[in-house]
Amino acid sequence: MGCCRRWFHKRSSSDDDSPERQRIVSPRRSSRHLLTGTPLQTIHVPSHNLNLEYSAFTHRGYYPYSLNHENQDSFCIKTRIQGNPNLHFFGVFDGHGRFGDHCSHFVRDRLIEILSSDQALLDDPVKAYNSAFLATNSELHDSNINDAMSGTTAITVLVIGDTLFVANVGDSRAVIAAKHGNRIMAESITNDQTPYREDEYERVKLCGARVLTFGQIDGEEDPNVKVWSVEEDDEDPPRIWLQDKHYPGAAFSRSLGDSVAETIGVIGVPEVSVVKLMPHHMFFVIASDGVFQYLTSQVVVNMVARYRDPRDACAAVAGESYKKWLEKYGQTDDITIIVVFG
Repeated sequence: MGCCRRWFHKRSSSDDDSPERQRIVSPRRSSRHLLTGTPLQTIHVPSHNLNLEYSAFTHRGYYPYSLNHENQDSFCIKTRIQGNPNLHFFGVFDGHGRFGDHCSHFVRDRLIEILSSDQALLDDPVKAYNSAFLATNSELHDSNINDAMSGTTAITVLVIGDTLFVANVGDSRAVIAAKHGNRIMAESITNDQTPYREDEYERVKLCGARVLTFGQIDGEEDPNVKVWSVEEDDEDPPRIWLQDKHYPGAAFSRSLGDSVAETIGVIGVPEVSVVKLMPHHMFFVIASDGVFQYLTSQVVVNMVARYRDPRDACAAVAGESYKKWLEKYGQTDDITIIVVFG
């Protein structure tokens, strides 16, 4: 289909007069979107002559027992970091706990501020990323936000020219679409940080954590046996607990905040991946687990690939995620997604 012609490519001088280029700047696409309420956003990356079209969408979860529940998700898009037209940032933050919205907003604001102020950012983006995450986490602990049992995950993408630096803490996710022949494949950029991962399981255990499902905590299943199976199929995932305590019960093994869980290995240290954009790359998606809980990365990529406008793609994925949650539980998580077309 026509949308599949889109991928990260260098513009030629004829692009401005091409029918495809004229379609991109059509009045319909430059006006506010009916569902997301946002205009189409475009940034140019002059160092590699790339155009990025992007959109973000966030939706508060539906909780029948708490209709005024705050949306604990947030997102950040900052272009031209340090005044550099080749440097751009995208981030999604999924808060949890009683003060999860405060934690999410704090990290949303401070992480990019600290990252932007690092004069060595371009010299060593990975080091700058790690420093910014650790500093943000420390500041959150020292703030007036009670993060003992509250915190946030963070999935962020720093675009430097034709390279993506992706830093992840928690179980939100980044995925890139790659065109191989007639097929569009979802390629994972991040790996969810949960006790399902053997390396994360062993790491938190060494820090003194117990890793058990609710069924094991409640005495319904043997606590000495790994009773969980494939992540996508588990209704009762493994969680992280203090010894002899029935908290915190974290289903993720890394986060920002969560000072109690931090004592048993739930850390704010990001895993940083580097992806060089190639001609076969079409778009990338970052989203909270409100999206990926019931939609696989491939399903999300398939849905996004049907659309020419990233706003349509965001609305479609969010709507399908919402429907899946309602079918499963009669309620929904907060849902946030950013789609970036090249």
